[in-house]
Amino acid sequence: MDVYEAVRSRRAVRGFTDEPVPQAVLERVLAAAAWAPSGSNLQPWHIYVVTGAPLAQMKKLATERVAAGDPWDEREYVMYPPVLKSPYHERRATFGRERYSALGIEREDWEARQRAAIANWDCFGAPAALFCYIDRDLGRPQWSDLGMYLQTVMLLLRAEGLHSCPQMAWSQVRSTVAQVLSPPDELMLFCGMSIGHEDTSVGYVPTGRSALAETVTFVNG
Repeated sequence: MDVYEAVRSRRAVRGFTDEPVPQAVLERVLAAAAWAPSGSNLQPWHIYVVTGAPLAQMKKLATERVAAGDPWDEREYVMYPPVLKSPYHERRATFGRERYSALGIEREDWEARQRAAIANWDCFGAPAALFCYIDRDLGRPQWSDLGMYLQTVMLLLRAEGLHSCPQMAWSQVRSTVAQVLSPPDELMLFCGMSIGHEDTSVGYVPTGRSALAETVTFVNG
């Protein structure tokens, strides 16, 4: 699979089979992803890869917590501004409509939406998950390094025939994640990532992208 194909075929998959992901494959992907760029080569990512019984325990704790209506953990970073201006508001709204439409869920069906949301904390059935932490003392440029690292991981997973779903939702139950992982206090959870083989029986609507002219300006000499 070439790089262009990996980029075009990468998407947030929300339905996985239970086929295991060999540890050798995960090690190969993460060893290669270590070459992702970071400012002054700080490599600010701290990664936990979870499979088997520990992942099953984490899924159980998280889904039970969310199903019981327990309050979220207090946010340690802002996921989205409280008011999204145009065009970001419209893009997010379009995504929500497409997402729930693919699941056959009406806008007013709050209970069905909640059930769909709970699937996040089951990793959408994936047999492997990655959790990305960053040192609390680091700044915004290092957070951007995390994005470059995680994108590298996701593209390498595509090269292995695997899919993924990055999930900031895990930061909302970070204390539950910490029960299983016991990370040092100086680390902050940025996101989780479900990893596995796609369950092609789960419907989805491909998300579109803005026209190049909306996001790119060429300044030619």
